[in-house]
Amino acid sequence: MAKYVYPAIFTKEEDGLYSVEFPDIKGCVTCGDNLADAIYMAQDVLAFTLYDYERDNKEVPQASDIEDLKVPKGSFANDILGDTLLYQRRNSNKAVKKTLSIPEWLNELAMNAEVNFSQVLQDALKVKLNIE
Repeated sequence: MAKYVYPAIFTKEEDGLYSVEFPDIKGCVTCGDNLADAIYMAQDVLAFTLYDYERDNKEVPQASDIEDLKVPKGSFANDILGDTLLYQRRNSNKAVKKTLSIPEWLNELAMNAEVNFSQVLQDALKVKLNIE
């Protein structure tokens, strides 16, 4: 999971909506009711698309330099951040059961102290994986 930055082309449509296209990622398009919504939607679709690439072990396309884009008249380009770890946290919070073994004495001490084993394991994994 990572953070990526890709250029997007924003176009204000006749009905006032903004369409958004990522030239480097085929099929990565979205739209928004206004500019703020279009930027939010662009971040979401970029993270979702790149998360799929990561999950499926597909090669993530190289991002173009925003200065090299051919931007149609009436449109503009803007760099967009796609955070696949944040996307996964927001959308994949399904709990999974894990079986583990610890020494009996440690289990008894933890049970007496009313330790939440699931929370301790989650906290420890976040530290181990350098996840905030």
